[in-house]
Amino acid sequence: MLNKIAQYFEFDKHKTDFKIETLAGITTFMTMAYIIFVNPQILSVTGMDFGAVMVATCIASAIATLVMGAYAKYPFALAPGMGLNAYFTYGICLGMGVDWRVALGAVFISGILFIILTLTKIRSMIFNGIPNTIKYGTAVGIGLFIAFIGLESAGIVVSSEATLVTLGNLMAPQTLLALFGIFLIGILMSRKIVGALLWGIILVSLIGMAMGLSPIPEGIISMPPSITPTFMQLDIMGALNLGLLTIILSLFMVDLFETLGTLGALSSQAGYLKDGKLPRADNALMSDSIGTTIGSLLGTSTVTTYIESAAGIALGGRTGFVSIIVALLFLLALFFYPLVKAIPAYATAPALVIVGTLMMSHVKEIDWEDVPEAIPAFMTLISIPLTYSISTGLALGFISYPILKIASGKAKEVHWIVYILAIIFALKFYLL
Repeated sequence: MLNKIAQYFEFDKHKTDFKIETLAGITTFMTMAYIIFVNPQILSVTGMDFGAVMVATCIASAIATLVMGAYAKYPFALAPGMGLNAYFTYGICLGMGVDWRVALGAVFISGILFIILTLTKIRSMIFNGIPNTIKYGTAVGIGLFIAFIGLESAGIVVSSEATLVTLGNLMAPQTLLALFGIFLIGILMSRKIVGALLWGIILVSLIGMAMGLSPIPEGIISMPPSITPTFMQLDIMGALNLGLLTIILSLFMVDLFETLGTLGALSSQAGYLKDGKLPRADNALMSDSIGTTIGSLLGTSTVTTYIESAAGIALGGRTGFVSIIVALLFLLALFFYPLVKAIPAYATAPALVIVGTLMMSHVKEIDWEDVPEAIPAFMTLISIPLTYSISTGLALGFISYPILKIASGKAKEVHWIVYILAIIFALKFYLL
């Protein structure tokens, strides 16, 4: 049995073995396990059942990662995407007043769209047609968006009638602990501690419990909660409403940027690229397409490939067996619901700020000296956090890009896909 597994994943070809692959899988899981705590906290704000979302998160992550490992044979792990879950909650449900069931329907449609475009190989063509400046601007904008939500959740930033936002009460115990958590995770990451985000969340939670700021869990292990409150509760017909077209497009675009960008970075690190291309790329893309579609049926937001997979690759993981281990650990996590439920918001807030910080690295990729490139990027990245909407940020970026290119005599540099998207987003503002 073990020999067949080794042959299937070509351990000899990749100069690896069961020990290396298993340790790499555990390491990757440790670096991204924070999503098990954070995703239910974010999505439950919409009214979704916390326990059901936690189960949906674990199962959707396990299925998508299993497909990546067994079908694409790459050591990449998947889970509900940070930023996309925030957009689901604060942009779509709370910002636009869309019921979470309809929002899940939009996620399902975007997933089906992913599958169709992956099978027809159109997905990569669309990605290549979209200007890098908007891709990078979107990544930075989502990072600011996530960090802003984390600062709000921590009480570091609060609302103000005079200035819209202002500094909160830094002496409040929960806010102090959140600040401590930001510095703690930063220190752990600078010391190259595996699973720094996870350890930061757990340590801040334990301190808060010791101080009496949050209840101590009655146990650690239990049977998983019921997934019934979210399972198959999506409203697909409601999501087909014309007003949600740009939401579906935004979910599609953001996951497209994130997945292909992440796959490119991970593939480069692992040495998979051949002539700049990733073998079995369609298989890898299909993994998050399936994950997103199944995730919406279970009750969670868009599933995407995690850059944290780099931790396992750095440890020597080179085959899909790494992903198999990660998938099994996500299923095992189902039985730790009491611990997940006990994690307070002020403990997960630092993780949001740190993730936002990491996403800011893309800002250096923007050509700030080229005005027709810089302004659309800035319009995108600044609008996403300030309007609480990835859709709005993308719309302003896609509309401003062709206008500035045409005005500067560079209309031929604009891909026809961008013109179509610009018209769609402009019609959204005009009609809706």
